[in-house]
Amino acid sequence: MNCLDIIGEYYEHGSRLYEILIQHGENVAKKALDAAKNVSHLNPDLDFIRDAAILHDIGIFLTNTPKLGCTGRHPYICHGYLGRKILEKKGMPKLALVCERHVGVGITPEDIRQYNLPLPERNMEPVSIEEQIICYADKFFSKNRNSGSKEKSVEDIKLVLEQYGHDKVMKFQSWVDIFEGGLGARTV
Repeated sequence: MNCLDIIGEYYEHGSRLYEILIQHGENVAKKALDAAKNVSHLNPDLDFIRDAAILHDIGIFLTNTPKLGCTGRHPYICHGYLGRKILEKKGMPKLALVCERHVGVGITPEDIRQYNLPLPERNMEPVSIEEQIICYADKFFSKNRNSGSKEKSVEDIKLVLEQYGHDKVMKFQSWVDIFEGGLGARTV
């Protein structure tokens, strides 16, 4: 499987959106693979992490997000479960779950009800170590040409997450502790 070939089926090679998606995926892949090294005792699948990092946002073209050049009909928050549908149709169920489970620090059925989110009411929280690593790494990078490879700070990420509840901040902080090596000996 070549991730770029899969992306090329949905995105025009060389387009602004294609370039943003690839750059974002590569940034997330680098951060995720660094995080995986800090939990090597958990045997994360590095090839899977690389592929998941490149493909996790494949559903964004189906959203109505003009700043990215996306002209779909769905709100941006839907890109995760829409990406899941794309990869499931391609016979990639494990990678499909990463698409759905990487948004925020994961979305619960309670979140969907509380915030009246336009999502299927099911648990969309990362479960496997690989899913958690991708979700963690994704928070550090925006998808836009201006931010490039600029990494967000942990504090900036926490400020954004706080608006969705302190529990989201605490979940992210637990990943920081684990994936940045401070508590890497603990299991997730």
